[in-house]
Amino acid sequence: MNIQYSGLADVNGPLVALEGVSGVSYEEIAELHLEDGTKRTGRVVQMEGDKVILQVFEGTSGLSLDNTRTVFKGKPLEIPLSTEMLGRVFNGAGQPADGLGSVFAEKYGDINGRALNPVARSYPRNYIHTGISSIDCLMTLIRGQKLPIFSGSGLSHNKLAVQIVKQARIADESGQDFAIVFAAMGVQNDVADYFKREFEQAGASGRVVMFLNLSNDPIIERILTPKCALTTAEYLAFEKNMHILVVMTDITSYAEALREFSSSKGEIPGRKGYPGYLYSDLAAMYERAGVIDGSTGSVTQIPILTMPNDDITHPIPDLTAYITEGQIVFDRNLDSEGIYPGLSVLLSLSRLMKDGIGEGYTRADHSDVANQLFAAYAKVQDARSLASVIGEDELSETDKKYMRFGKEFEQRFLKQGQDENRSMDQTLELAWDLLSLLPKSELDRMNAKLIDEHYRG
Repeated sequence: MNIQYSGLADVNGPLVALEGVSGVSYEEIAELHLEDGTKRTGRVVQMEGDKVILQVFEGTSGLSLDNTRTVFKGKPLEIPLSTEMLGRVFNGAGQPADGLGSVFAEKYGDINGRALNPVARSYPRNYIHTGISSIDCLMTLIRGQKLPIFSGSGLSHNKLAVQIVKQARIADESGQDFAIVFAAMGVQNDVADYFKREFEQAGASGRVVMFLNLSNDPIIERILTPKCALTTAEYLAFEKNMHILVVMTDITSYAEALREFSSSKGEIPGRKGYPGYLYSDLAAMYERAGVIDGSTGSVTQIPILTMPNDDITHPIPDLTAYITEGQIVFDRNLDSEGIYPGLSVLLSLSRLMKDGIGEGYTRADHSDVANQLFAAYAKVQDARSLASVIGEDELSETDKKYMRFGKEFEQRFLKQGQDENRSMDQTLELAWDLLSLLPKSELDRMNAKLIDEHYRG
C-alpha cells in the first residue's frame, strides 16, 4: 500500500520539498493531489536524509503547503509504447497532443533508458540517404551514428530538419522498416505548426512520431522531451527491428532548461552558468544511439543546436562535439548569399563515413571524390584570400580555375531546392562535373584509373 504524505515543507519555483519521507528512490514519480481535486505529477530529483525534493511537471502555482497530499508511485516515469505511435503527435512529456486519445500500450518504457553494454554494440555500417548533396557526399550520415548540426540564430536549420525528415530513407532492404522520431524543444507555436504542416503535406507524417514542447510549456517538460523521444526510438529499433532516425531541435533550449532547473536547486554553476554535469547529461542522451547485436534495427541521431553568438567554443557545441562522431556546421556567409543549405564544408565532418561508403554501400569512387572536393575547396579559400590582396586579375591561371570551381561548387553543389531530392549517383556525377573544371594535374587525391573513367576532359 502506498503511503500518503500530507503537506509540503517548502515551495521554490518548480520544486517542492517534503520532510519525514522514507523508502523512495531517485527519479521516482509522485502524484500531488490538490485541494480542488486536481492532480499533478512530480519526480524525485534530490534526497537528503528524510528530506525529498520533487520537480513538479505542471508547475507549483496554487499548491498549498498544508493541504497538498503526495503519493509516491514506486517507479520512474514511464510512457506507453506501441507501433501505433507512428503518425501521432505528443507533448514533451509523452502525452497525446493530437486529440486522438491514449495509445494502446504494448509495454511501458522507463524514459531514462538502460545503459548499454559497450560489448553488445555493433560497429555502424551503411548510410542513411538524405537527398542533400553536401551531406550525402561530404559528411555522410551512417546508421547508428550521432551527427549533430551546429547552426546559429536566424539560420535555416528548421528548413533543413524538415527536408531531412521528408527525404530520409535507407538503402532498399526487404523486411526492414524506416521511421523518424522528431523532438522539438522550446519552439514557438508557429514553428511547431510549420513542422506539422510540412510533414503532412509531404505525406511523411505517417512514418513520424512527433514530440512537441512549446516555448510556453514548463521547462520541466523540456527536459523530459528528448528522453521520451529516445525511449520511443529504442523500442521501435531494438524490439520492432526498425531503422529509426531521431531528429532533435533545439538542444540549446534543452541545455538552458537544464541550467534554469539546476539554478533553482541551488547547485554550483559551471561554465557560463551551466551545471557541472552538463557533459554527462548530454552524453547519457547522445549515447542512446547505435546498433546492438541481436537486433537488425538501429537508432541514428541528428541533434540540432543553435550556437549562441555563433560561438563554436560555447559549452553546448563544445561538449556535443566531444561526445558525437562529427558535426555539420552552418555558414552564415553562405546563408546570407542565398545558398541553401549553407553548410560550411571545411568545418564539417562525419568520422564514421569512411566505413559506410564506397563499393557495396554507395559507389566505389565516393571516398576519393569526397577527399578531392575537400582538398579543392580548401584551395579555393587560399585563392580567394590571395585575390583579396592582389586582385583576381593578377592570379595564376590555376588559381583562376579554382575561383571558378569555388563559385560553381557553391551555386550548383551546395545550393539546392527545399524539395530537391538528389540520388547518390546524381550527387557524385555533379561532383565529377565540377572537378572536371580543374586540370587533371590538380586531382591529386584520387587514382588515375578513376580520373580516366569519370573526368569530363
